[in-house]
Amino acid sequence: MDIETIQIILIACLTAATCAVLGVFLVLRRMALMSDAISHSILLGIVLVFFLVEDLSSPWLIVGAGATGLLMAVLVEALNKTHLVKEDASIGLVFPALFSIGVILINLYAGNIHLDIDAVLVGDLVFAPFNTLTVSGRDVGPKALYVMSCLLLLNVLFIIVFFKEFKLSTFDAGLASTFGFAPGLLHYVFMGLVSITAVGAFDTVGSILVVALMIAPPASAFLLTSRLVTMLWLSAGFGILSAVTGFFIAHALDSSISGCIAVMTGVYFLLTFLLAPHRGVLAIIKRRLTQRLEFAQGVLAVHLAHHRGREEERQECRADHLTDHIRWEPGFAQKVIDLSQKDQLIINQKGILKLTQKGLELADTVMEN
Repeated sequence: MDIETIQIILIACLTAATCAVLGVFLVLRRMALMSDAISHSILLGIVLVFFLVEDLSSPWLIVGAGATGLLMAVLVEALNKTHLVKEDASIGLVFPALFSIGVILINLYAGNIHLDIDAVLVGDLVFAPFNTLTVSGRDVGPKALYVMSCLLLLNVLFIIVFFKEFKLSTFDAGLASTFGFAPGLLHYVFMGLVSITAVGAFDTVGSILVVALMIAPPASAFLLTSRLVTMLWLSAGFGILSAVTGFFIAHALDSSISGCIAVMTGVYFLLTFLLAPHRGVLAIIKRRLTQRLEFAQGVLAVHLAHHRGREEERQECRADHLTDHIRWEPGFAQKVIDLSQKDQLIINQKGILKLTQKGLELADTVMEN
């Protein structure tokens, strides 16, 4: 594995972790669409600053992008506070307008430079190692490696320093305001971080992958845990795993690295969505089936309790009569009987079902409730 390949993987992993840790709070705040909105609307800030400095490597591009991201957040919040439109509608109104202005300006005045729409939307990690940083005339490595490292450090420090305040404002903004934590200010600082992170990854991986990394890994982590710290670690882990596997799949298929990484974020989310032990689809189906069987055991116990007196009534307790009296399918009835015997709720004496003491207690509990 050559040095350029290692650099590409490192840049992809740093970008994934940087986006994923911020994405956790976007998902928890139900603002997932905001990542898409900001990653597109900051294009306007990049274009406007470029027209002033005429240098794509200028750090002022990040400042312009961050300012546009904050403008996006302020406009959305202002529209939302009018109570005339909801937050999702506010986002849908503001970001297409800002993004469209940026696209129009590129087409009109920047068509002959690298700031083209394809690079903005898709990006290309293959060229990241060749865009190097020079210090005192010395090449010190890929610029993206340093940019994403600094952004990851900035995001992690922000989360660590303001963890208590940010956690409270995320789950209960009203209570955070009561304690004097200024949730509004934290919100705008957070939106600024999202904007800066998005523009830092903009030229390297493109806005589509930024959105994928900010939403899919945190959504996967959310399905696995309810603890915020664990969710942050899992989100970064899913992002890095997606970056590594996406790179090797792209290498094998000779395809877009950013595209394959984005696909892998979706693959891991789908697997988690299906297989998560508590919130996954299969776990929910299993839990509902278990609840149905437990309810059926209670129904069977009550039925047997009502017919445990005279001999002629005990005929109602025959296993082959359950399909007529309780209207269960034969297969389901047998499953309930087998499970009840396993749980020592009933015994089967020559085809007659009888309650054990444990079964009588269950019947009493069901009838009392």
